[in-house]
Amino acid sequence: MDAGLLRWGRAAARRTRLPVFWLFTDTQRLADPRAAASRLPRGLAGVVLRHDDHPERAALGRDLARICRARRLALVVAGDVRLAAALGAGVHLREGRWPGVLRSRGLNTSSAHAVPALRRARGNGVALVFLSPAFPTASHPGEPALGACRWAALASGAGLPVAALGGIAGATVRRLPRRCAGVGAIGALA
Repeated sequence: MDAGLLRWGRAAARRTRLPVFWLFTDTQRLADPRAAASRLPRGLAGVVLRHDDHPERAALGRDLARICRARRLALVVAGDVRLAAALGAGVHLREGRWPGVLRSRGLNTSSAHAVPALRRARGNGVALVFLSPAFPTASHPGEPALGACRWAALASGAGLPVAALGGIAGATVRRLPRRCAGVGAIGALA
């Protein structure tokens, strides 16, 4: 992790009780996230387990849950309430939508790309929403990004803590408003 991003995170952590760094797992860009999770700053970070199509997702989840407990990291599971419950983790909603009728009482997060998803996330009681893509990102090359000004405008009306996802690095995070509750990344945290 670059020094600028780490400095930002330590300052942001003084303003919130939520983790400020969130490693997003990705089967293409980070096939095995265990080592990256093991390097995350203790007590300042969380992991969003995606790896939806991974044949050993549950085993990977168990390994990440052990790492997270040992390092005081949060863990949320994307789109799978049952796996989240088995791991003692929260759930990561997609676009503010619960993946079924089951609910989780843990630390729950959501993705959002526009105002309707921010509203759904708030209505569904998530603790933190990841608004993306804040900046151009390697995960979606060529796709338009929100940019710092549009990201800030959308986040200011969300009514809940908003973290930035997409194109996060020490140089880009400084462009975000002070109220940014955290950042999610793959490459910057791997």
